[in-house]
Amino acid sequence: MGERTYLIDSHCHLHDQEFFAPAAQLSGLKNAALNRVDKIVCIGTDHQDSLNAQRFVQEHPESNLFWSYGIHPSEWQASRSAVDFKNQANPPIAIGEVGLDYHYETSDKKQQIALFEEMLQLAIDQNLPLIFHVREAFDDFFAILGNFSATNLRGVVHSFTDNKKNLRRSLEYGFYIGVNGLATYSTLPLPPLERILLETDAPFLSPVPYRGETNEPSRIKEIATWLATKLQLDLPVVINQTTKNTEDLFGI
Repeated sequence: MGERTYLIDSHCHLHDQEFFAPAAQLSGLKNAALNRVDKIVCIGTDHQDSLNAQRFVQEHPESNLFWSYGIHPSEWQASRSAVDFKNQANPPIAIGEVGLDYHYETSDKKQQIALFEEMLQLAIDQNLPLIFHVREAFDDFFAILGNFSATNLRGVVHSFTDNKKNLRRSLEYGFYIGVNGLATYSTLPLPPLERILLETDAPFLSPVPYRGETNEPSRIKEIATWLATKLQLDLPVVINQTTKNTEDLFGI
């Protein structure tokens, strides 16, 4: 395949009508297309939300949309049922976002760990990559991954916000790192370009100069431009490599 001149939003919640009314969803798709964001991944955060993402993708066949099945660690009490996507016409491209989040004192760590292990096994059974959400929980995250060391886990650490040590350990596992608008106004350590996926996490984390506004997939372009400046690279180099990374991980 030749040089990629289009962008991918590897992580957004455009399907979620709690944040995006139908008109805003359509506007988001139109703005993405105008800014050459040619592929968008809608991320599931619980069982029903994941099915909503699947339905949103099906309702917009004119757009290059994909979805993931996941239960966010904060949703450990959410209902779920046995799922098998292998024979579906429109299966997910990944399991996520899943992981551990110990930021809040109300976190039930044992329940989160049990859920995370269940989601890891689902990814293994379905032969799908993972989209990890890890917040103030990297020690347990790596310990749990160690219990699955015999398997070929592959995935991306979404919205990485930790230190260089945990970044290095994530890279040693072969994981990609999600870089979003948060990087444009913080001092987070960056991985090599060959391990970066661009993401908006829309409607959250709008990049500079849109900080504080509702985010949308089109702003992947702003993140790519910032990253090119930060790494002192030409923008087409950043676009080509990050798009290739996303396509390689998710098979899209």
